[in-house]
Amino acid sequence: MREDRERLKDILEAITKIEKYAARGENIFKRNELVQNWIIHHIQIIGEAAWALSDKFRMENSQVSWSEIIGMRHILVHNYFGVDTDIVWSVVRKDLPKLKRQVKTVLRKMMEK
Repeated sequence: MREDRERLKDILEAITKIEKYAARGENIFKRNELVQNWIIHHIQIIGEAAWALSDKFRMENSQVSWSEIIGMRHILVHNYFGVDTDIVWSVVRKDLPKLKRQVKTVLRKMMEK
């Protein structure tokens, strides 16, 4: 079984991959189905990694909105015909930078222990 630290690194890796294509801008995201699928797929990976974190870890790090992250994954996986690209883009631009900072902070604290 993978450790929480590895799951956090999975989240950071997925964010980095999203950033690579998000940097092209919203217009490209809206018009390019491959870019949309790439970004949505990696948001799903983030949700999977968050879901796989231990309950204890999520409770100890409740400053991160784990349930919202996991909920977003569920929406993307189970409602794929009804995915709202405006919401996805908002997550990319507003939520992922914050999540990236939070995960880096948590990882730093784990390394200090």
